[in-house]
Amino acid sequence: MSSLAVSQAEPVAGTAPGTAQGRPPLRRRIALIPTVTLFLGAVYCLLPVAWVVIAATKSGSELFSTFTFLPGTGFADNFRDLSAYRDGVYWSWMGNSALYAGLGALLSTCVSAFSGFALAIYRFRGRETIFNVLLAGVLMPPVILAIPQYLLLAKADLTDSYLSVLLPQILSPYGVYLARIYAAAAVPADVVEAGRMDGASEWRIFTRIALPMMIPGMVTVFLFQFVAIWNNFLLPYIMISDDEKFPITLGLFTLLEQGANTPALYTLVITGAFLAVLPLVALFLVIQRFWSLDLLSGAVKS
Repeated sequence: MSSLAVSQAEPVAGTAPGTAQGRPPLRRRIALIPTVTLFLGAVYCLLPVAWVVIAATKSGSELFSTFTFLPGTGFADNFRDLSAYRDGVYWSWMGNSALYAGLGALLSTCVSAFSGFALAIYRFRGRETIFNVLLAGVLMPPVILAIPQYLLLAKADLTDSYLSVLLPQILSPYGVYLARIYAAAAVPADVVEAGRMDGASEWRIFTRIALPMMIPGMVTVFLFQFVAIWNNFLLPYIMISDDEKFPITLGLFTLLEQGANTPALYTLVITGAFLAVLPLVALFLVIQRFWSLDLLSGAVKS
């Protein structure tokens, strides 16, 4: 009887203790839920991108007659037609987007770095009030600010110009917020005080000591601003009427509107959308190495 009880208590071969017929424990099955959720989210986000990539390879006849995710043979023709459309106006739109996003993100990053460092390091009256106002700006939808910005720039006679798109993008409340949080964490107060004791000016302390420590955070601010300005549609739509100054988003929108009367332009819109994503991917691949920098590496090198 005792040997029979012992044999019944032993687990079946190939199973783990506490499981039924080799099924994984409940905790392990629950741990798979975040992985499955992330996988479904990735599929949801990447599926439209895959459709654009595949649709850009199709000719006008293949676009509406073949299976959705079956590659076509017309990418080279689509590229040539897009480049030849209105004497290459598409590449003018790409250049305008590069100007708006590149210069705007650079200026915004500089302003965010200055402001974030000042709010994190210096103690002055009204500092928290200013920071709370910036936080309110983070919560403010851009669509609410578009019309007031247009009226303000119209008073200054700056509408329908490159500055009308650049100037509203320079101050980013979210960028200042990130810069302040990052500066408070990455720039020790002892290092700043040591620089002052050595006779360094405040500008030298910022440029030679604090800024190298803040580079990974500022790269993040630059990337966020670049992507936001590159994808911005509403502000250029309100500010600019000359299509030679359109960014790529507004230019593709005008092509799409014309496609209602000229279906052949749909392939140009899709190919243009595919090409417009490539600079963002390239930028991310180029600057992602800065995120792995040590917070104090810049100060040690300087």
